[in-house]
Amino acid sequence: VCKISVTPPCLFLLLQQNPLKTSASNRFDMSSFEVSLQQLNDLLTDESGFYSWPTKHFHEVYPRIYVGNAFVATNVMRLKRLGITHILNAAEGNSFMHVNTSAEFYAGTGIIYHGIPASDTDHFDISVYFEEAADFIEKALAYKNKKVYVHCREGYSRSPTLVIAYLMLQQNMDIHTALAMIRQKREIGPNDGFLRQLCRLNQRLSAEGKLWNK
Repeated sequence: VCKISVTPPCLFLLLQQNPLKTSASNRFDMSSFEVSLQQLNDLLTDESGFYSWPTKHFHEVYPRIYVGNAFVATNVMRLKRLGITHILNAAEGNSFMHVNTSAEFYAGTGIIYHGIPASDTDHFDISVYFEEAADFIEKALAYKNKKVYVHCREGYSRSPTLVIAYLMLQQNMDIHTALAMIRQKREIGPNDGFLRQLCRLNQRLSAEGKLWNK
């Protein structure tokens, strides 16, 4: 069951203490598919209940999948040096909170672009893009020499949410495993609305018998 918590929005998560931390004895049972937001937020915070801001512009969070910020996404030379062949912009748009790139921005570079116009708010339904994003990443990784850079503005909420959904949909990971794997590689903090939507995806895939961590 997805429960409501009071995690602050993405841009205010830095050094904010989680008011709903639970003791180690109350942490989730990894064999259970009943997921609460508190359990997921416990995975995102350190032992003192603090969130951390990303320490680098980007991290390789899964083989050939990079999660990062807009600074690197708009630096074509840097992308080419990294061997990036595909870009998934999880924050396509022209507002301050979005990244205004497009296929035209990468024209002539050989980089294949896909944009998703997500906003980093609790009420935005990013789940309608889960399948689309997962399909884009999976098709890119079908070729051994391809690498995907998934980004939003900060590489903190929107882009890791889409990569977690990919791991659940295409790699059959449960939400705990997918989120913990990404968090081990990069400091992330999907907003609670996004976490609720990942909870619902977890419940659906579990009911369909598509998750391997049973």
